[in-house]
Amino acid sequence: METAFDVAGLVGYRYRVDDYYEVGREKIREYARAVQDSHPAHWSESAAEELGYAGLVAPTTFASIVAMRANRTLLENVLTGYDMFVHTDQVFEMHQPVLAGDRLFSDVELSSVRRVAGKDLLTITNTFTDRSDRIVQTMHTTVVGITGDDVEADIGAAVDGVIMSGAGTASAPHAGQTITDQPTPAAARHSQVSRTRLPHTAIRFEDIAVGDELPSRTVRLTRGDLVNYAGVAGDVNPIHWHEEVASVAGLPDVIAHGMLTMGLAAGFVTDWLGDPGAILRYAARLSNYTVVEAASAGDVEFTGRIKSIDPESRTATIVLVAKSAGRKIFGLSTTDVRLA
Repeated sequence: METAFDVAGLVGYRYRVDDYYEVGREKIREYARAVQDSHPAHWSESAAEELGYAGLVAPTTFASIVAMRANRTLLENVLTGYDMFVHTDQVFEMHQPVLAGDRLFSDVELSSVRRVAGKDLLTITNTFTDRSDRIVQTMHTTVVGITGDDVEADIGAAVDGVIMSGAGTASAPHAGQTITDQPTPAAARHSQVSRTRLPHTAIRFEDIAVGDELPSRTVRLTRGDLVNYAGVAGDVNPIHWHEEVASVAGLPDVIAHGMLTMGLAAGFVTDWLGDPGAILRYAARLSNYTVVEAASAGDVEFTGRIKSIDPESRTATIVLVAKSAGRKIFGLSTTDVRLA
């Protein structure tokens, strides 16, 4: 089925959210708890200071909270030909660690549209800059646009009965407009902090080799964990906590958020690294899901292997695997890290 509007013609549509997001120390702690990340730099100023940071360090995927708010205009007021979106791919490019007290300014762009197997794959690029207009992080989020023909007819009624009051009703700044008088993300300069600061990793570059495996970690997820993450991250999609909506959407039961699984995997890496600011890039293709039943927890096992190393930059690329009930959650996931 052809999309009812010219989505390809919207490629390049962009805007800047006209208010900044201020990163709070308690929000960092809330998010760290939601992704089960106990690294001291997310919780203690003194621990963060020992690693050279001026405040609590936000977990790797924290900026997804900022993107969730910034993208509402695009998803709700511009891409109106779809009934829902399914998250498929995510890339984080880290140029500078996000700390408590930082103010993040958000540029949003529909950067590409591809049609695969009759479905539209849409990539949204979020560029986060600081007060000096330096690019702190770049996110690329790919979703599949789902139309009413792709889901059961009664999903709308099911969602309307359980969705959070007010969700989807408040327009974000600049709804329905392409802002052309704002500086383009390409004009801003990338921060060099992540690539020039001395990392304080527990693992030294000289001590690793291609093929080395990270110690595995198994995480348990309950319905309470999913509800908590939904509230902290702002992802109110009821397929993550309501059985009826999950069933109507064609799922076997309630499933964990893809971004929650990515957050857990990032914590698995930074726990091994010892320095949460040492991640330079993190990407994952979400090919499956973790089912979380009401009567029992869902388990996710994380493993990692060093794929390649670069002596000149003292960096390594790690391949991550996440499995739940024998299924691989990530089709492919890699992270680039910089070592002491």
